[in-house]
Amino acid sequence: MGLTIGIIVVVVIVVLLAVLVIVGYNGLVRARNAYKNAFAQIDVQLRRRFELIPNLVETAKTYMAHERQTLEAVVAARGAAMNGLAAAQANPGDPAAMQQLAAGQQALDGALSRLNVVVEQYPDLKASQTMMQLSEELTSTENRVAFARQAYNDSVMNYNNKRETFPGSVYAGIFNFAPAALLEIPPERPEMRDAPKVQF
Repeated sequence: MGLTIGIIVVVVIVVLLAVLVIVGYNGLVRARNAYKNAFAQIDVQLRRRFELIPNLVETAKTYMAHERQTLEAVVAARGAAMNGLAAAQANPGDPAAMQQLAAGQQALDGALSRLNVVVEQYPDLKASQTMMQLSEELTSTENRVAFARQAYNDSVMNYNNKRETFPGSVYAGIFNFAPAALLEIPPERPEMRDAPKVQF
């Protein structure tokens, strides 16, 4: 009789441990999927932003014949930002990929800011209905990017908290759940903490 009780106790402990491992593993998987989904929202908004930029450049070209370098800088920065997004898409949360994405966005923000300064010198362009509409769409998209970045960072923080606290840290080590990186704003660019003011 004592042997039977001992076997039952061992079986209950083994089943309980198995359930705890499954619950912990599934919690980490759900948290990882949540930050990847949040990154997908950043991806959608950045792609929308990238689609607006060529229209913006084409509209500006008709008015700004002597500002070729500024327009080319915007196009080049868009290309670099798209490369950063592609790297981050391949591995959302990877520290190197997220740093490349942030650097590409920083370069694009700088190029758009310089374009904004130049557009101020062209009242006809600034008053163009197409330019005003593109400006409004770009501003709206920038706001969506900021919200998507915050949602992503919140999801990454939740995932990292789960993988760093006990017992999640044990499961993360056993099942190789790597830490995820935030999409951070460089400290030398505090103006990026707010959505850029795109007003032409």
